[in-house]
Amino acid sequence: MEPVHRRVLQKLRLYLCEELLVSEGVLSFLYQEEVVTAAQANDVLAESSERKRCLKLLDLLPQRGPGAFAAFLGALDDFAWVRQRLLREEQTLRNVRSPSPESPTSADADSGVEIPSDRQLSRLASALGAEWESVATDLGVSPAALFRCRADHALCCRDAALAALLLWRRSQGKKATARRLRQSLRAAGVHPSVLDDVATP
Repeated sequence: MEPVHRRVLQKLRLYLCEELLVSEGVLSFLYQEEVVTAAQANDVLAESSERKRCLKLLDLLPQRGPGAFAAFLGALDDFAWVRQRLLREEQTLRNVRSPSPESPTSADADSGVEIPSDRQLSRLASALGAEWESVATDLGVSPAALFRCRADHALCCRDAALAALLLWRRSQGKKATARRLRQSLRAAGVHPSVLDDVATP
């Protein structure tokens, strides 16, 4: 692995542990691409929490050859916002002066291009209450998907809302921006400032 890629993983170590679920497809992809062995994958899965699994994987990756970083990026199809952050950090460390078209500048982030994190969506789900279905419908979540969210989380409105928001973000990829979310909040009669409230650390 290139030194710059080692540095990226080191610098974003805590961020990655907060955002990734390595047991949800990431580890399987890395095993498929022969970046990790079966024994190493089992060692990662044996850890008691997702955070510890992520830390274990991040300890392994720098030792797994020159293609490990690229394979790791390839494993992040369900975590497009994380891949985007890794690429931006790589550009910064390489002292690239002009950002690529796929790498939002800070001004873009301020205007709503940033993709909401798991933590923000979780807080938003808690804040929406019964309005979550109207928001999800405006975001384009299908009636069938909404039914599954309700059925799978019949006892908890917040969990159903979170499932729908995560489904939207996964299906829309880079289009699942804070700006788009604010539009749907307005359409559902929810003041868009609620998104700013949940984004506050």
